[in-house]
Amino acid sequence: MIDCSTCVVRNRAICASLTTEELALLGKMARRQRVKSGHTLLWEGDDAPVVANVLEGVLKLVVAASDGREQIVGVVFPSDFIGRPFGKESPYTVTAMTDAEVCIFNRNSFDEFASQHPDLQQKLLRRTLDELDRARHWMMLLGRKSAAEKVASFLLEMSERISGQGCDSANAQNVFELPFGRQQIADILGLTIETTSRQLTRMRGEGVLGLPSRREIVIHDRAAMAEMAG
Repeated sequence: MIDCSTCVVRNRAICASLTTEELALLGKMARRQRVKSGHTLLWEGDDAPVVANVLEGVLKLVVAASDGREQIVGVVFPSDFIGRPFGKESPYTVTAMTDAEVCIFNRNSFDEFASQHPDLQQKLLRRTLDELDRARHWMMLLGRKSAAEKVASFLLEMSERISGQGCDSANAQNVFELPFGRQQIADILGLTIETTSRQLTRMRGEGVLGLPSRREIVIHDRAAMAEMAG
């Protein structure tokens, strides 16, 4: 049992619409679980006995071809929801890219709770539609865009996703730290690390962004980056 009232993503997660009494009931079903970087929480095609809210860290969603080739099809951040409510199998493998913490629920118990709370079901539906829109954008990103467009699109999306994790500054979207390194960026975008590094160096040389450290990004010209993103 956990205390949902102290949850760090309380106002952004799918359970934000629940009353204090409803949160107390939900908290009785939940437990916190740490997931070390590189460890897998769910496997593609396996029975998915749990669903979870991400409290801390970043995880990747991966699908694999029959020959073992893998593609990252999504990245989830704090307040995102993972797992398959009202379904039996996981459509993807969920692996931590950084050390992470999740608020985890037994799927059957969560499904029963959600069926009794229409507001939560609506939140799940909206979250699912948002993920569908993101997946369609991802298809365009991976399938049609050049290396430069991929990197620029990725940085713009990360700036928006990361700035939503509690930053209040008006400049928060333009100054942020990526939670993973260049090799992981390359894996996400289906590029080599050499190509990824070359594109970042080019953007820095053109004054579009600054790279104070290996993971810190400063966007100097957001309009130019949006143009690069296509």
